[in-house]
Amino acid sequence: MGIRPGRVWMDMPSKVERWKDETYGLEIRDHLERFAEEGFDAIPEDERDAWFERFKWWGLYHQRKGQESYFMMRIGTPMGRMTPAQLRTVGEVAREYATGPVDNPEFGDAYADFTTRQSIQLHWIKIEDVPDVFDELESAGLSTIQACGDSWRNIVGSPVAGRDADELVDVWPIVEELHDRFKGNDLYTNLPRKWKVAVTGDRRGAGQGDINDLAFEPAVKEIDGEDIAGFNVNVGGGLARKEPRLARSIDVFCRPENAAEVAAGLSGLFRDYGDREDRFNARMKFLVDEWGTEKIRSVLQEEYVEYDLPTAGQGLREEYDYNAGRSDAPGDYVGVHDQADGQHFVGLSVLVGRMAAEDVIELADLAEEYDSEMIGLTQRQNVIVGDIADDDLDDFLAESVLENYSPDPHPFMRGSIACTGTEYCSLSIVETKNRMVRYARWLKDNVPVPEGVSDFHIHLSGCTASCAQPQIADISLRGMKTRKDGEAVEAFDVGLGGGLGENPQFADWVEMRVPADEVPGYIANLLEVYEANREGQESFREFVTDREEDELSGLAEPEETSYEDPYLGNTKMTWYPYAEDEEMSASPAPTNASGEPIPTDD
Repeated sequence: MGIRPGRVWMDMPSKVERWKDETYGLEIRDHLERFAEEGFDAIPEDERDAWFERFKWWGLYHQRKGQESYFMMRIGTPMGRMTPAQLRTVGEVAREYATGPVDNPEFGDAYADFTTRQSIQLHWIKIEDVPDVFDELESAGLSTIQACGDSWRNIVGSPVAGRDADELVDVWPIVEELHDRFKGNDLYTNLPRKWKVAVTGDRRGAGQGDINDLAFEPAVKEIDGEDIAGFNVNVGGGLARKEPRLARSIDVFCRPENAAEVAAGLSGLFRDYGDREDRFNARMKFLVDEWGTEKIRSVLQEEYVEYDLPTAGQGLREEYDYNAGRSDAPGDYVGVHDQADGQHFVGLSVLVGRMAAEDVIELADLAEEYDSEMIGLTQRQNVIVGDIADDDLDDFLAESVLENYSPDPHPFMRGSIACTGTEYCSLSIVETKNRMVRYARWLKDNVPVPEGVSDFHIHLSGCTASCAQPQIADISLRGMKTRKDGEAVEAFDVGLGGGLGENPQFADWVEMRVPADEVPGYIANLLEVYEANREGQESFREFVTDREEDELSGLAEPEETSYEDPYLGNTKMTWYPYAEDEEMSASPAPTNASGEPIPTDD
């Protein structure tokens, strides 16, 4: 397990810790292959919770009630970076293995989801197909290892590191080293909970280090009379469960060549001292709360690293514009941008991060046709195609696939993010992706964009787990339930003014339990107030920041409009929200490898 000898790290371990004591890490694959050969019903019913928890280490989440025997599979792509050939493999795997029993009315029968942590998610995966999927992914250099589970998760940062014309440090070699060192490493296989790492070398702040357990932030420090480019080290950021924290400085400067040692030390510290009794408290942010940053630094120095840690250097935070809420620079990679080598990378807007499998394959083919060697996924759920020559740029921009995935999208389309929702997720309270698509389209057609606004963030999360990162959006939507006209309906808490950048802040939650069909009217009324009362080119975030909480709660009213919401009822109680017969009793699950129902004791 990688726990230091003699360390008494728990008295009453949680049930998950007991499950992990029995089987965890690389060995889970042997069991996955056994169950794949024998079929889903070979997993003992009284052991399923334990096995489903273990499967996460290999990137598999069991889908929700009514979808038994189906899994979501997450593919980790460090910093969202891959080749066009790898992207094509993703599309082909989605087309062959991720087709469900019912079409999604917006996205069809097979698609890939690009996440806010630069990973890829596929749905409707059957355990019988998992070995074949692993073979196809691994033959292309892709993997699901530690894409979920209590371990190092996908490392986030700028997909165009090394190509960006404006960066302090090319972090791609560092991220490759961290990925190779910590994925499958027995010493870090079993952590108390997930471990999220951001490595930023650019002036955009694109790693969003503020919301990660460990953040390497670009900095410069004078050492022995020489200015050294490297990183300041922050720890303990995160968003989930109404307990958001910004990562805090531990007053350490790290040279690029020391990043792996510092990362090993801090993840080892979390492994050994993190809470294994209460999973709610088993995150680095709570250990930082308990210990304080000075103790984190001293224990790191005394027990985990073998060189003297320098104090922090001069950071570049005042230059950050990624998710910064500034009106002068969106900084989200969408559009045409210069590379350091004179070529261009083109950022394409992917509404709510979902792309049809056939479109994934077409984009991969197109990238290869234009000699691109790099595809990037961003934390805004968008896609980048790199290495477009200047002479080819106009032709590339005229390609038909870019009509649906535009490098120049409408602001409401550009800034719309959504998590998985009740379509597949057992934690979600409300339907998300299709609803956010409908919100964005209605806003585009009915609401004037305030002058000078090119990038407006609306993040919709199905619950408090915050997978859509709602706390760092202009408008934050968090799934809830309420009653309207005597009926239970899906609803949202509404937050305003979140963002990162030079002065990071979380959204203020100003409206509670707004019925889902009244949210577009609220946004329309709010933007009208903003346009009428802002000063000059004041950004929306600045407008919110300048107002007290009681004023924010009365800025606008929810309102019914021409917007119609087909998912207003309780989608959590359906087997699939878009099925013609959505009742739980109509579910075909569980099914075998051929899609035939598996007999149950019921």
